[in-house]
Amino acid sequence: MGSNRATFRFYQELNDFLPPGRAGIEFEYRFFGNPAIKDSVEAIGVPHGEVDLILVNGVSVDFSYRLRDGDRASVYPEFEGLDVSSVTHLRAVPLRESRFILDVHLGRLARYLRLLGFDTLYRADYSDRAIIEIALAEGRNICTRDRGLLKARAVTHGYWIRNQDPREQTLEVIRRFDLAGSLAPFTRCVKCNGFLEDVAKADILDRIEDGTRASFDRFRRCRACGSIFWEGSHFARMRDFVRDIQGRGSVVDQLNKKPLTE
Repeated sequence: MGSNRATFRFYQELNDFLPPGRAGIEFEYRFFGNPAIKDSVEAIGVPHGEVDLILVNGVSVDFSYRLRDGDRASVYPEFEGLDVSSVTHLRAVPLRESRFILDVHLGRLARYLRLLGFDTLYRADYSDRAIIEIALAEGRNICTRDRGLLKARAVTHGYWIRNQDPREQTLEVIRRFDLAGSLAPFTRCVKCNGFLEDVAKADILDRIEDGTRASFDRFRRCRACGSIFWEGSHFARMRDFVRDIQGRGSVVDQLNKKPLTE
């Protein structure tokens, strides 16, 4: 163990990365020398991409701050409703628009987010390096089930998906990024993320089967990949899914139903 000691406390969802004995309480952290606080936070187990504010002895610091013996550190995720404009945010450039890129484990979540109208990139063959490069170039939040990906030095905006069920993952993302009021369902292609547009039935007769041609008159086409969509038997289930997310997705509603856990 190190000869120096500091006291850490992590707040809100950052505690998801900690063992029960450290979650929601102050705990002692031992270390050698004067490591950058970013390295100490990640050594404890919390990816830096999820951290938005660090206070050391009551003063905001950036990731390069060198930890010293006796320091008391408080580590926070992104703030939603508090005015913290006078402190040092650790996410270099706030993302004003919620755009996502997902890792290989989240294919179903990608379809659900696209269904709800959110710009979501996903490919089963994306490497971690490609995900990070695209996220930086296009200003996207990285959503992943891989904590290690969020510890990459270049990552600026990332979120570790806690749930394993894709429907609950969707609700988790909507709540985490406060998107309940921004849903635009049935505007994006669930296959490729392109925008949908209305298309005349006469223009696609050669692309739909006889039964579909006889039963439906309204169609939409993806501008990017050309896929055709209509309100078939599956549409009622998709509409119910959207309504469920709208009903349960509000951050305020979530906070009213259960207490916050630190």
